[in-house]
Amino acid sequence: MHTVVVGTAGVTASDVLAVARGGARVELSEEAVAALAAAREIVDALAAKPEPVYGVSTGFGALATRHISPELRAQLQRNIVRSHAAGMGPAVEREVVRALMFLRLKTVCSGHTGVRPEVAQTMADLLNAGITPVVHEYGSLGCSGDLAPLSHCALALMGEGDAEGPDGVVRPAAELLAAHGIQPVELREKEGLALLNGTDGMLGMLVMALADLERLYRSADVTAALSLEALLGTDKVLAPELHAIRPHPGQAASAANMLAVLKGSGLTGHHQDDAPRVQDAYSVRCAPQVAGAGRDTMAHAQLVADRELASAVDNPVVLPDGRVESNGNFHGAPVAYVLDFLAIAAADLGSIAERRTDRLLDKNRSHGLPPFLADDAGVDSGLMIAQYTQAALVSELKRLAVPASADSIPSSAMQEDHVSMGWSAARKLRTAVDNLTRVIAIEFYAAARAVELREGLTPAPASRAAIDAAREAGVEGAGPDRFLAPDLAAADAFVREGRLLAAVEKVTGPLQ
Repeated sequence: MHTVVVGTAGVTASDVLAVARGGARVELSEEAVAALAAAREIVDALAAKPEPVYGVSTGFGALATRHISPELRAQLQRNIVRSHAAGMGPAVEREVVRALMFLRLKTVCSGHTGVRPEVAQTMADLLNAGITPVVHEYGSLGCSGDLAPLSHCALALMGEGDAEGPDGVVRPAAELLAAHGIQPVELREKEGLALLNGTDGMLGMLVMALADLERLYRSADVTAALSLEALLGTDKVLAPELHAIRPHPGQAASAANMLAVLKGSGLTGHHQDDAPRVQDAYSVRCAPQVAGAGRDTMAHAQLVADRELASAVDNPVVLPDGRVESNGNFHGAPVAYVLDFLAIAAADLGSIAERRTDRLLDKNRSHGLPPFLADDAGVDSGLMIAQYTQAALVSELKRLAVPASADSIPSSAMQEDHVSMGWSAARKLRTAVDNLTRVIAIEFYAAARAVELREGLTPAPASRAAIDAAREAGVEGAGPDRFLAPDLAAADAFVREGRLLAAVEKVTGPLQ
């Protein structure tokens, strides 16, 4: 099994995906263990002094003014975890919790948190055992970190609360730890606070959303090309020299992908035939501009993610010169903004894909295709309601594009008076990505049927390969009306699992 080694310098997006989705094992580097021990010595020395130090010998948040005596500090650390594990609602996905735990371990291993090496090792042990704490949908404001979600994870380290075992069954965490020979941790000064004061949940979801969107944007270039073919559009608007004079990198990449898919098509260039038209509609002609803007948005989000993956987010932090200083690095604004930005781009990509689908179904705008791509229009409804479903998904995408980061609700007796809502931005982006996949799948389903209905005209080899692979995968073609939901589900799986891209790239080579 693949192993990810966590050091002091952060981790990569591929590391996060390997642990969260691939079940990779986690090991601590010798450098990380040494850094953990060195930082712990600093915290222990401060704990022995009579002067109060935030997070070490004081309360937290609005209660930070109280100095805590040594005999109560272990209880203080346990209490912060127990009291902050206050999430509600359905449990979030296993991959999200694994990403959350792994990224918290990444920060702990930086040597800036003051957590003992044995606590970090126990965090790795839980990941390696496949023990996943139950984390709930609601509880994070995205400031002072993803407090409730991280607290539920820390609770499991203490042998409390509930967790899901590797078999998918939820049990008391104490039982799962005992079954895997893992000793619950006894938290000491600062450790409870360090385990729950980070942006790890929203960052993990950002990393996974970027991976999914990278696949979806390439898939959208494929479906846009198929729709252009089916509508007998022109590929002249995709010429590299046109995009070079407006040099957005995403736009150029998207246009290049569409050209690669359309290479050798016998359907393009017929826009001057029976019903001459000077230009294709915006949804066809401007596909690279819209998808390209989304790609450039992704590039910015990836830059933010990479910076966060190299960060140590905690409060207070242990600095190399031995100081332990309070800070505001836990504020989720940088991550929240790009999560919202990606949701906006996803909504627009879904919107333009739906417009192309609607054009394929409208006999007045499809340039010779049957109404709704029906076998016997009037007797058959064809894909009429498939477009309704797509429209409903797009409408939901637009609602999900409303930014969470524009909101803030003060908390902790006005001590935490401005919060990021980054966790909420991440949760709605996950739904947006899920729905966008369905939107792209419906466009593919409609465009594939429309291409096949263009009798006497030969599609591009890449288009033919995609359609053939879909038919082999159980995505049915044209014909009389039938129970449509299974077909759409098969198309969704075909896109979601990357099989559409795999079929096309066998002909085109890797798309950008």
